[in-house]
Amino acid sequence: MLKFIKGHLESIDGVATYPMISLLIFFIFFAILFWWVFTASKAHIKEVSKLPLED
Repeated sequence: MLKFIKGHLESIDGVATYPMISLLIFFIFFAILFWWVFTASKAHIKEVSKLPLED
């Protein structure tokens, strides 16, 4: 089964770019998330953390 998939993927031109694009999207998403966590105001974090406990 793996030989079939590997053989099929080798026949696609430029298939090596897809993992690089996926890695780039993954890295950008988590870099933005990391930036947001450290720049969010404490008041906003407290307000959002209390939402599940409200009626």
